[in-house]
Amino acid sequence: MNLNEKKKIVEKLHECLLASKILIATDYKGLDVATITELRRKLREAEIEYKIVKNSLLIRAAEGTDAELIKDNFKGPSAIALSYGDLVAPAKVLTDFSKAHDKLEIKVGVMGGKVLDLSAIKALSSLPSREVLLGQLLSVMKGVPTSLVRALNNIPQRIVFVIQALKEQKESLN
Repeated sequence: MNLNEKKKIVEKLHECLLASKILIATDYKGLDVATITELRRKLREAEIEYKIVKNSLLIRAAEGTDAELIKDNFKGPSAIALSYGDLVAPAKVLTDFSKAHDKLEIKVGVMGGKVLDLSAIKALSSLPSREVLLGQLLSVMKGVPTSLVRALNNIPQRIVFVIQALKEQKESLN
């Protein structure tokens, strides 16, 4: 590969790193081609890019991006998972896959300018998906006005009961 090709790869990778919302670095040493292909398929289904890049090119591309915070971890066979939308999906897919294939090692991640260690990535993977969280938020938001309406409807009903009780009390006295 000549210098111009390397520059193009670094430039394109730099743009990907800038656009991504989360990056998780993995070590794929010991995985065969079929297993890596299966991992890529699962990641692609979740709209996640999985790139295997030379560390020297990756370190150059990381300059000026959040990935620069973890560039010291780009040693040995490294691959990165990039997500441009869902923050939970890459952690979920990689954690599940690493449970089934113990040779896949999750090294470190970066999200929103913060470094994620393995425990943070596993915690992130235990969160529900974005759609589920939005559904839960919607039900909470819907529940508050509904409860308020019920409470407000209950006030006139109670007043009617009090008036009815007073009426019955006066009638019983007469």
